[in-house]
Amino acid sequence: MSAPPAASAGEATTGTAVVEDLRYVGLATRAVSFVVDAALITLVNILVGIGAALILAVLHVPSQLKTILAVLAAVAYIVGSILYFVIFWCTTGQTPGARMLQIRVVTGDGARVKPRWAVVRGVGVVLAALPLFAGFVPILFDGRRRAFQDWLAHTAVVEAPGPSIAEVSRAKKRAIREADRQPPPAMPE
Repeated sequence: MSAPPAASAGEATTGTAVVEDLRYVGLATRAVSFVVDAALITLVNILVGIGAALILAVLHVPSQLKTILAVLAAVAYIVGSILYFVIFWCTTGQTPGARMLQIRVVTGDGARVKPRWAVVRGVGVVLAALPLFAGFVPILFDGRRRAFQDWLAHTAVVEAPGPSIAEVSRAKKRAIREADRQPPPAMPE
């Protein structure tokens, strides 16, 4: 798979070509993005919880099993929430909230985040939030506006006004399909 197209003046790419043009995102934008993502995660979990409650209401399940199911549901909520972020960070670099605000998580050199570093970043977010969100304070003082999780995973959050990595990939595939559909040029006689 080839690298995304080069950026025009002032834009950053998600590849490694343009690093000096990256514009780092501050605390407020990141917080709004996180609130949107948290709302989506919560909505999905409410719908799943309602479905599970309806199923358990119909079935006669012992109370001890209900306790075990509640613990499993809590673990699934935590793991699912972390997977939500990890999958988006390592595939497109953007969660739906980040996409809405046109921001993206990239590595220090502007490339896509690898899955293992996305997991490290997810753990870092949890650790940054534990001491009264103190892990996010460095965003206010760091030149690259990195929080604890960014230092831990060697990432940065940057503006992404252009198309996402997925959109660029789809456009390339669409162009290839359309080129394959074109009849070959007629040979002059």
